[in-house]
Amino acid sequence: MTNSPVSSSEGNSFDLLDPRIQHWIWASGWTELREAQDRAIPLILDGSEDLIIAASTASGKTEAAFLPILTRMVAPSPHPLLAIYISPLKALINDQWRRLEELTEKLEIVVTPWHGDIGQQRKERFLKSPQGCLLITPESLEALLCRRGHGLAGLLSRLAYVVVDELHAFIGTERGKQLQSLLHRIEKALGRPVMRIGLSATLGDMEGAAAFLRPDSSRNVSMIDSKGGGNELKVLVKGYLESTSSGANDPESAGVAKAAIASDLFRVLRGSSNLVFPNARSEVEYYADSLRDSCEQMGLPNEFWPHHGNLSKEVREGTEEALKQIDRPATAICTSTLELGIDIGPVKSVVQIGPPPSVASLRQRLGRSGRRKGEPMILRAYCIEEESDDPGISELLRENLLTTTAMVRLLAEGWYEPIRARKMHASTLVQQLLSTISQYGGAHAQRLWDLLCVSGPFRAVTSAQFASLLRELAKREIVFQDHTGLLFLAPAGERMTEHYTFYAAFATEEEYSIVSGNQTLGSMPITRPLSPDSYLIFAGRRWQVVSISSNEKVVEVKPAAGGTVPKFNGTMGADTHDRVREEMRKILRSSLAVPFLDAKGQELLAGARGNYCRMGLDHKWILQSGGEVQIMLWCGDVIKDTLALMLQQRGNRLAYEGGLSIPVKGATAESVREHLKELADGPAISPLELASSVQNKIGEKWDGLLPVELLDASFASAKLDVGGVQSVLRTRFNEE
Repeated sequence: MTNSPVSSSEGNSFDLLDPRIQHWIWASGWTELREAQDRAIPLILDGSEDLIIAASTASGKTEAAFLPILTRMVAPSPHPLLAIYISPLKALINDQWRRLEELTEKLEIVVTPWHGDIGQQRKERFLKSPQGCLLITPESLEALLCRRGHGLAGLLSRLAYVVVDELHAFIGTERGKQLQSLLHRIEKALGRPVMRIGLSATLGDMEGAAAFLRPDSSRNVSMIDSKGGGNELKVLVKGYLESTSSGANDPESAGVAKAAIASDLFRVLRGSSNLVFPNARSEVEYYADSLRDSCEQMGLPNEFWPHHGNLSKEVREGTEEALKQIDRPATAICTSTLELGIDIGPVKSVVQIGPPPSVASLRQRLGRSGRRKGEPMILRAYCIEEESDDPGISELLRENLLTTTAMVRLLAEGWYEPIRARKMHASTLVQQLLSTISQYGGAHAQRLWDLLCVSGPFRAVTSAQFASLLRELAKREIVFQDHTGLLFLAPAGERMTEHYTFYAAFATEEEYSIVSGNQTLGSMPITRPLSPDSYLIFAGRRWQVVSISSNEKVVEVKPAAGGTVPKFNGTMGADTHDRVREEMRKILRSSLAVPFLDAKGQELLAGARGNYCRMGLDHKWILQSGGEVQIMLWCGDVIKDTLALMLQQRGNRLAYEGGLSIPVKGATAESVREHLKELADGPAISPLELASSVQNKIGEKWDGLLPVELLDASFASAKLDVGGVQSVLRTRFNEE
């Protein structure tokens, strides 16, 4: 990986562009190229190295990639070139399609969007003449490889560039491993490398990003890191206390803090455009409904719109269009669906309700604010802390407020979570193995092993594990081998690969369509009993259930004014990193005021600091509380979860549901200390042995097809860190 130098003479990069593109730049009112564009143009025109462009939201990353790509396309050449743009979202493809069509209007370059909502006629035109810019999702690219088979090399023979947008959204995920495999399979079919260009606004680990973009290190990856901009950052974190004591369980007092937050949101956001991120789709619906209701009660036009992945395309696009209207204010209450780079125009502020999923996610969301020159980035955060008759450690230390405060401080330092690169992704290997057999109509085991594991992205899989996987798939009659040694798809395997759900590497929840009259509002997972005349909130409104069809997965509803609303699943949390928990402890150890907390937040933090001192947590990390022992490691969730499994394996009874501590029931501090000391100083437990004791390992889409030993290895690579446990335990014992 190399950092590209800053352009030495202003104007040189502009001169390298085609005159028609130069004219488009002038006509668009640009006075100069952005830094990322200036540095990217010569590198992309040269094409000898891969490139990552890390730049803030609205910094012109798309143009940084496509201005030189289009210049290369219109240059004299015996054959027209092809560039593939890969996006994690269909909506982002639609946005880029509009932007590129404006740019290519006079260049006679075809731009083809390709996803499930695009008509077959447009796709057929591309297949007859594969050139220009193809905008596609990984799932549609997977389908293209499966269906084009041996013709892939001819179809993509003119491929010169692959652009991966929102690179950070793929890194470390099953979908990202699928993308790595697809790009590798394409290059193997072509017999040559293709320049890869990654675009992102949130990359904290540049070396990890480079390793993701080109995992075999066969080409150098240059890096343009232009995240600056110098925007002022304004932050306000507000604390709220919600009583859950025995005397506060009546319906009138429930949800007081949420109602207060909704009221404050209406007061400070009305009249401007903003994004509000709660931590669950049910919360999106609650706040959208409350804010819409406030508008109606005051006789005002609605300014608040819901947006999440379970809403229908029409409802989501309605929210996006409302945000784009510069002549009227609109605020979206949303999930991570609006975290990525969909063009919604500038927003005044970003609101986070509850702790953010990660520092990187918070940075990505905040990048939507302060996009106009001279405007600050504004973050408003709301944290609800519970107060009960018998508070636990998380309540006493105000975990929600503490986590948010720590993440904001790390954000200000410019730190983001590094990439966890150890994941095996065996679930996606199943998909890629079946997809490759489908692509070629059959393949020898050695060829599959070489393509996917030896030179491909599944290098963590051993030859023995790969052979075991093939035997398991044969035993399940998904593949079979003929007398020549060729592997083919059995009828069950053919049915799997021919179904449209095969192309996605990630699992999806079983969902019910929500229908009102003749209108489909969207879909949602139903995980609790639901009966006629019960209530739910969806699409920012309250509905009464009319009927439920379990066979057809349909819930019919009608508008309702009130009712008790059930929650439904869909939280957007993530594993908390070690560095975040270390920062939380650092805050508790300090006596300095945190300037961005409001008065209530300061009060809650002061109480948390007092409890930290009272419990002696600066020097104690094993606490006896009645018949329960609390272990305070101040580490991330992966290490904490691993230790919890280790303790369970030794016969300890745990009531562990995450949070700051690991509670061991029916134990003494002395017995727990003894177990922890043995784990710290004794031989390391085998991660595979530890994984074998876990009952609910099936979490990814194709985990159910894995042989037991490969499932254990895949789970261990993603969820366990035995070495990290030993390191943290030794540190804690040394601190005593």
